[in-house]
Amino acid sequence: MRKLFSPRFLFASVILIATAFLAVGHFAKASAQTASGSDKPFVIEYYYKTKWGHADEFIALFRKNHYPVLRKQVEMGRLLKVTAVAPVYHTTEDGRWDYRVTIVYKNAAIANDGYDSAPLLKQLFPDQDTFKKE
Repeated sequence: MRKLFSPRFLFASVILIATAFLAVGHFAKASAQTASGSDKPFVIEYYYKTKWGHADEFIALFRKNHYPVLRKQVEMGRLLKVTAVAPVYHTTEDGRWDYRVTIVYKNAAIANDGYDSAPLLKQLFPDQDTFKKE
């Protein structure tokens, strides 16, 4: 007599169903947090890789051109905190990152409001030609 469902098929089905339940639970939890946590801080992390030998140049340009904009937004109240770190240990190339910049917004609405930073850039960097070259 032939089996309708092999053990391998049953195992794969159970895994698929469990994954579906976990995914639905995760999305339900995320949407509930978004709805109830409109005043909670919203964190975004940016990961950067630099070319070998160009780390100092990256840091210098970041401090000169990008960090002042972020610092000004903290002063304006749009951001709560900005941090930048380098990893302590080496990792494999596929998961490698050289710098992580973490930006903490006041809430998710501010993070996604389409803020136009052009006036702020003109205020902080009057020489726009030099700024755009760098």
